[in-house]
Amino acid sequence: MALEELRKRVLYQNSIEIWIGISKEKNINWVNTDGYQQFIAFLLKNDQNMKQMSICFDESDKASEGGHSKKVFANNLAAINNENSACYSIKLNNDAIELIRKFDL
Repeated sequence: MALEELRKRVLYQNSIEIWIGISKEKNINWVNTDGYQQFIAFLLKNDQNMKQMSICFDESDKASEGGHSKKVFANNLAAINNENSACYSIKLNNDAIELIRKFDL
């Protein structure tokens, strides 16, 4: 599954990558900033241990997922500029993955 693939790369992952991963698992359109904000609100409400962080996708970065640019998505979130549109660092341990999988739109 997508979240286990992320955990294999690094133990701590940013919330945008996690959002993309859980969106794959649940067949959700990850470019939806409203969905991302609901996801972050869910994690905050459930006291998920996360640290707010800056994220920057390089101008030359061709990072995309499903034909959509992660950089454009991150910039759209930055323009919203609230707690639920921020990017966070999350430790992908079993408890975190279990909580993340409980999220539903």
